[in-house]
Amino acid sequence: MNIVKRNGAHGFPVMDQFFRDILGGTQAAHALVPPVNVKESETAFNLEVVAPGFKKENFNIEVDNDLLTISSEAKAESIEKEEGKFTRREFRAASFKRSFKLPENVKAEEINASYTDGILHVSLPKKEEALPQTKRLIEIS
Repeated sequence: MNIVKRNGAHGFPVMDQFFRDILGGTQAAHALVPPVNVKESETAFNLEVVAPGFKKENFNIEVDNDLLTISSEAKAESIEKEEGKFTRREFRAASFKRSFKLPENVKAEEINASYTDGILHVSLPKKEEALPQTKRLIEIS
């Protein structure tokens, strides 16, 4: 009796093995869209998009009708002179597009972004009325 080891959340290890050499396995589909962390603080929402190997010039960040869209189109660099023969080639240009509905309490005109160490950081500041109000003591006259 053979025991088939399951690979994480993928319930089809046989299919993954079958397509491994042809398409890179079923795990290749999960690498197309970078994962995103969303953190909320008192003053802002912060997005962290894991996108190693990109350049900051490759990213496009747009806001249209309360929809934030982060996209990137990486073009494959042409190889002028190839030495040797590839037996397997996994490097390829990758493009992605992620969209997020902005909450009403975000100042869309003050959104800013930076890219460091393979992570795109996008800051979405909150409007003043959405910030927590300080406690105020009201005197009775």
